[in-house]
Amino acid sequence: MPTRIDTEKAPAAVGPYSQGMVSGNLVFTSGQLPIVAETGTMPETIEEQAKASLENVKAILESAGSSMDRVIKTTVFLSDIGNFAAVNEVYATYFDKPFPARSCFEVACLPKEALVEIEVIAEK
Repeated sequence: MPTRIDTEKAPAAVGPYSQGMVSGNLVFTSGQLPIVAETGTMPETIEEQAKASLENVKAILESAGSSMDRVIKTTVFLSDIGNFAAVNEVYATYFDKPFPARSCFEVACLPKEALVEIEVIAEK
């Protein structure tokens, strides 16, 4: 039976879903918007937003007993693919070689007009 992840170190879900789930030895995070948990606010720049999203992912993983170095796959959603390089700069500070597998998509719109949303799958 999957187990729900719930931590105050990441923002609460903005809809009917969990921050993440653990199933067996895998941790699945929901897409993390760049909302700063302590303030409920969203930074303005793409770099700050990428960092906030990744910090939320990190908090959820740690709450589940995992970590960023256990990430297998990431999915990055961008409101503008023109921000790809800027997000990569921040992203690279959170992961070491061998980097996780990754997909990156431009989407028409993200919740709360965010510029980026990031989800991961990791080993526990």
